[in-house]
Amino acid sequence: MSFDIKTNVIEPRRHTYAHIAKRLGGDKPATRYQEGTWDLQPTVNFHYRPTWNPEREIYDKSLTAIKMEDWYSFNDPRQLYYGTYTMARHKMMEAEESHFKFIDKSNMMTLMDTEWQQMVRDFLLPLRHFEWGANMNNCDCSDKAYGTAISQVALFAAMDRLGIAQIISRVGLLLDDSTGKSLDQAKADWLDSDRWQGVRKMLEDSFVVEDWFEILVAQNLCMDGVVFPLFYQYFDEAGQAHGGSAMSMLNGFMQDWGKDEKRWLDHLLKVTAAESTENAALLSGWAAKWIDLAIEAFTPIARHVLGDKADEAMTSIRAEITQRAKKSGLDI
Repeated sequence: MSFDIKTNVIEPRRHTYAHIAKRLGGDKPATRYQEGTWDLQPTVNFHYRPTWNPEREIYDKSLTAIKMEDWYSFNDPRQLYYGTYTMARHKMMEAEESHFKFIDKSNMMTLMDTEWQQMVRDFLLPLRHFEWGANMNNCDCSDKAYGTAISQVALFAAMDRLGIAQIISRVGLLLDDSTGKSLDQAKADWLDSDRWQGVRKMLEDSFVVEDWFEILVAQNLCMDGVVFPLFYQYFDEAGQAHGGSAMSMLNGFMQDWGKDEKRWLDHLLKVTAAESTENAALLSGWAAKWIDLAIEAFTPIARHVLGDKADEAMTSIRAEITQRAKKSGLDI
């Protein structure tokens, strides 16, 4: 007996959702990023205004001075929606976990000079409080932003900052044999040390900025534009002369994350600035203001770690941020 197995091809009645097809210009196959991003945010039929601020809608374009004809003209170049985001971060964190296990097992932290171990306590551990502030700012942006394309990248960044704060905390526990004393001292430094008060003031001032797009520029372009090269490039290179190879391994997550952040942020600024001269002027003004504040705030820490090489490093960092801003259409 023989069987004749035939294959029937069933054509789908449609390839994607109606609102996606409208943007694609017809019923065409869409990517998962497009289906998981475009027009997900409700725009009509709100039942009530927010009880905490009845002057605004739940989703409100007027919460920023930036004006866009279509808030979905920005698309994340990384194509991250929740599924791909969690997979990407899981892969990054797997590598970081392996570094922690290897360093702990081989006791590599003890290979660092005693003076440099103290230096790491001075410059890195208080930064976990800055990372908490970065989480707050990105959460605020995600809450107030208009359109899923922007609100989701801000929320992804917010969650990442908690992860970075945890990594920094674990570095402290490696340094003090899990007693937690180094983290207590880091909190005291954040609250009382003179060299951290400029950073603390700048961060706390950003908490009360009303315009969410200004917060995004202040945090992700200006403050982060200083922090990631300064702490994870210049400070890391300085540590090589003091047996700091363990810290170089642990800095890997932050180094990779900083590059990843630039991709979506620079593209968002470019799309927004290209929309109108008014947008470009607003972005340029915010960037110029917060770059100056960030450079001034972090200079005392740079001088504490780098000594007479600090000013050169800060000049280079300012030039890098300025170049990125200009490529995105800002004039600063």
